[in-house]
Amino acid sequence: MKKVRKVSSMAAIFGVAAVLFGSHAGGGFATGNQETQYYVQFGWTAPLTAVLAMLLLTLTMREVIVMYNNNDCKNYKELFTELWRPYTKLELLWEIYYYLMVIMAVSAVIAGATAVLQAMGIPYAISLLLVGAVLLFLTIYGVIVVSSAAGAMSIVILICCLLIFITGIKLRSTEIGTILQNKEFWGPSFSKPFILIFTYAGFQSVVIPSLAASSRGLLKNEKEATASMALSFVMNAVALCLAVTMLLGWYHEIKAADQLTLPTLYVAMQTGNTAISVAYKVSLFLCLISTGVTTIFGLVNRFEDTPKLMSIKSQRTRRALVAVLIMVVCMIISLTGLTNIVKYGYGYCGYLGIVAIVIPFLTIGVYKNRKFKREHPDHKWEVARNEESDAELE
Repeated sequence: MKKVRKVSSMAAIFGVAAVLFGSHAGGGFATGNQETQYYVQFGWTAPLTAVLAMLLLTLTMREVIVMYNNNDCKNYKELFTELWRPYTKLELLWEIYYYLMVIMAVSAVIAGATAVLQAMGIPYAISLLLVGAVLLFLTIYGVIVVSSAAGAMSIVILICCLLIFITGIKLRSTEIGTILQNKEFWGPSFSKPFILIFTYAGFQSVVIPSLAASSRGLLKNEKEATASMALSFVMNAVALCLAVTMLLGWYHEIKAADQLTLPTLYVAMQTGNTAISVAYKVSLFLCLISTGVTTIFGLVNRFEDTPKLMSIKSQRTRRALVAVLIMVVCMIISLTGLTNIVKYGYGYCGYLGIVAIVIPFLTIGVYKNRKFKREHPDHKWEVARNEESDAELE
């Protein structure tokens, strides 16, 4: 904590902004499937709705951070209890949403990693079993190593994606310009992509536990919370707009080639740059695996010490049992394919997220945060209090 308190305000603001960016621009984003399902398939509205979705998400997360630190919450349960007070039982909406979203995320990881191995020429059944075995082994024995390497893998995949986005946009700049200039719309209903703005923000809100926890150790006040989410909005909006703009120019070709599962990989293979294509495949696979391992471990860590399992004395055995149960459920769901998981699994979780997170924080949350500020004008967040305490000791 002493080291954290010495971090400059700008570094702290960037650190919290990066947590949201890292959660959003991960393996799922890198496949291109999310962007295609929620934006690109509708045509020219894709860049506009992408920006609006990021605006909605960061505005919601800003209220999350403020409420979390105003009330000195220690975990997400306390946060949602405070949000719904005096109807505290409604906190269960978040619990249901969170576990469903985590299961969908792991299922998407398995489906995505399997699709990557298939693109490398490995048969589907073998790819699925290989991905399952790797995830299970690393969850039990190698989670610390994977967690340590996750940051580096994320950076590599983002660099690969950036190169693919820029190259892909250059190769289809004429098509992209025509679509945007003529406002070509391909969806069945013009309102649909704008409704999906809320859905996308809904399922991306799964980042709340890590975002809230990081803000507690870094941010000093509401002003810094606003700055961090403003910066995160810019980071996420730019990355998402590059992705959807690139895919917009290639969409009809991707669809005709039946490559909607991993559309970014299809573009990478068409750029003519073998090095980028190979690096993208490897880094995407590793990024998906790291996401899967850390996510599964989070659930394992939550349930391995439940009373019903305490009759098993070995922690490793309990961990393996819980991991196997989670893997079985997720592998079964993964059989539906990445596209269906993103469309329906993420979609329905997103609808729940709208009701349990987005709308409540932008209504009840805003009201309670403003009320708290009026009633406690001298309240200081934990980092600010610690800095004052250190100054007094010095």
